[in-house]
Amino acid sequence: MGRPRKKKEVEYTFSDFAGLVESFKETYIGDINKEKFFGFPISPILKAEKNLISEEENSVAYFSMEFGIAPSIYNTFSLSRPMSNKNKFFTHEVFSNYWLCDYLFKVEIDKMIDIPIYGGGLGVLAGDAMKSCADLGLSVVGIGILWNKGYFKQRFWYKHGQVPEQQAWDPHSYPGLIPLKNIVTLETQEGPLNLRLWKYYVYSHDKKTACPIILLDSNLPENSEPFQKLTDQLYRSDNAWWKIYQRAILGMGGVKALESLGYQVYRYHLNEGHAAFALLEKYVNLKDKDDAGALLKKFVYTCHTPVAAGHDRFKLSDVARILKPEYVSALEEFGKERPSSDEINLTYMALNNCNKVNAVAMKHGEVMRFQFPAFDEKIGFITNGVHTHTWLSESFRKLFDKHKDFFGDWRDNPGRLSRISTLSKNKAFRREVFEAHQENKRQLMSILKGWQLKENIFTICWARRIAGYKRPVLILRDVDRLVKMAYSLGPIQLVMAGKAHPNDNLGAAYIDDILNRIDQLNGYKDVIRVVLLENYDTYFGKLLTNSVDVWLNNPIPPFEASGTSGMKAILNGVLQMSTVDGWVVEAVKDDIGWFFGYQHKGGDIGKESDQHLDEDSKALCDTLEGVMKLYYETNNDGKINIDSPWIDKMICCIEKSAFFNTQRMVKQYQSQMWK
Repeated sequence: MGRPRKKKEVEYTFSDFAGLVESFKETYIGDINKEKFFGFPISPILKAEKNLISEEENSVAYFSMEFGIAPSIYNTFSLSRPMSNKNKFFTHEVFSNYWLCDYLFKVEIDKMIDIPIYGGGLGVLAGDAMKSCADLGLSVVGIGILWNKGYFKQRFWYKHGQVPEQQAWDPHSYPGLIPLKNIVTLETQEGPLNLRLWKYYVYSHDKKTACPIILLDSNLPENSEPFQKLTDQLYRSDNAWWKIYQRAILGMGGVKALESLGYQVYRYHLNEGHAAFALLEKYVNLKDKDDAGALLKKFVYTCHTPVAAGHDRFKLSDVARILKPEYVSALEEFGKERPSSDEINLTYMALNNCNKVNAVAMKHGEVMRFQFPAFDEKIGFITNGVHTHTWLSESFRKLFDKHKDFFGDWRDNPGRLSRISTLSKNKAFRREVFEAHQENKRQLMSILKGWQLKENIFTICWARRIAGYKRPVLILRDVDRLVKMAYSLGPIQLVMAGKAHPNDNLGAAYIDDILNRIDQLNGYKDVIRVVLLENYDTYFGKLLTNSVDVWLNNPIPPFEASGTSGMKAILNGVLQMSTVDGWVVEAVKDDIGWFFGYQHKGGDIGKESDQHLDEDSKALCDTLEGVMKLYYETNNDGKINIDSPWIDKMICCIEKSAFFNTQRMVKQYQSQMWK
């Protein structure tokens, strides 16, 4: 017998990289060279590409309908040529109970827009996960869609609520985003659907490693006009035709994209059921269907919601008008909940066929097992987190660096922030913690200076996607009691923000209700200031989560699978006021704030329509009274009581944030799902 052959060493050069970029010499040569990629070192990209085409690496493909990468606040690329004005800052309007200020002022921030391929928390979580994959030096590629018109642009009109507008941006002049020459094609019953590939690279916090995200784009002249518009708007849900095609683009197109680039994928991670058609594409193209068992072991699935609207169901007859017969046959085999059903369910398809399944919090795992009892033993949980380096404010970054003798190398290991408890009795440190918070708060007051908000007034925030189960109007339900509290305990500043899906009439009605209730407070602006910010994005997400005194979260349990905005807040010492749901269930015994309202118990998850509004509104106000008393005992017009329990809670928040980060989450994915 001869000696075993050594596997040929994989090589990947700058020429290989540049050769794939469309119009490289005409458009991108000023930003990409052998040393730099839009101002960042290019060597991590070449290493990442080499690993992804190597059979020696256990590479992972992470499919997500949206990615909130947040380059306006983290790892912002440079651009040597002029950027389109379409990619520059928004002028944000404000709706408040101080009408004159709304007329006279706008919030103007000189910033680049976020790459608009996300709609909310699911996308931001996916972006944070990719950043932690880069931080950990893992061989992971993201698969998503280039949404040519983003999600939508939000406007508030009194008596009309939210008025959605189309968002325009220019991918060709967006720093770090590059089109590839690669085009993949889906053969459909309505003709070929061609998809251009784009790439965006997510770098580690130290710029030493990187992970690519592949984005699919149907806006090509060779496609029919309806096909060109398929990747216009994220979560367009006019009808089943749009939704089926968009999910086929992500799942089937995503698999074809990986193959087009020669990537050797060890695990396919479906971040939500939107990507379930990736299973379909791999199965249909199996030469020997007896290998299906081995194929399915390569797939893992993360479910993100117990809410009914989050689980895609399609009539087989609708699918048959779009996909080729062999795909429809496979769906009949893999995608039905029951043999007699005339529908496919993408959540069921992922649950039934993926090797491993996880919920996104301990409580969500419990709820999933109630919802899908047939998969009880298969469903685990890995609690979500946030990317520390994206969401940590500069003031707290400096504070942790100042005390590096206690924290050690917290940048490479955010879990070391748990060591903050050793400093909890140090009065000088306690003062520094509160002042770091006040520095953040002054930044918010400066941005909203037109509305005359003040740093030593109690400030609470509710900001997230506007949906029924999140109960956005709860804090404004009893306006009279809020006014009494403001006069008796001290003034209140309430900041609100959030988008409802443009086709969610109930969500739009909630916004209209918020506007009406803010209007009712116009006569009490001497003690209550309420501001509602339009176009809530990752920039405002970071600003608000690090600068208010209390972060309010009041979903109706158990419909919040996880939630991550509160995790961003505790990282910056912002106290929680929350119902007991999602990630909060795992922190309720810790001294990070206050918990109130209805709690879910038992095996029946109940209905989203059972809102418990009256009793929870009262519980919220009862809790808020105690919170305000403690705040004004702690901060008496700028005179700070360093011994206050408020500061103990701030330190506990930061200690707990050491767990709720995506570095820990991705490590758990690696050990429990990918290996």
